[in-house]
Amino acid sequence: QVQLVESGGGLVQAGGSLRLSCAASGRSFSRYAMGWFRQPPGKEREFVAAISWITWSAGRTYYADSVKGRFTISRDNAENTEYLQMNSLKPEDTAVYYCAADSTLSTIRAGEPEYWGQGTQVTVSS
Repeated sequence: QVQLVESGGGLVQAGGSLRLSCAASGRSFSRYAMGWFRQPPGKEREFVAAISWITWSAGRTYYADSVKGRFTISRDNAENTEYLQMNSLKPEDTAVYYCAADSTLSTIRAGEPEYWGQGTQVTVSS
């Protein structure tokens, strides 16, 4: 069992930056692939980014086209924490952001991770 708790959301002006954190508890964090999803107002939840569980490298990363070049996903296995650095934020990035974990990276990329956090609100004003 893995428990996920996000933090770091808030209100920011367009062009600004935020860093989201996801603290994980439970077993074998380093063996789980991690990801971020978001749900904009009135829309379905969508994939944002994912990182593999490979521990001897920085981990393979994947991004949605809409955030590529602006967002960076990373993880600190020693701290059982995942991060999402968001730069050059746009109003269309406004959403509830969810942390996710699964033993399989492909499952995260398919939008069906086993574990979810409770979400944190990010609001980007124009």
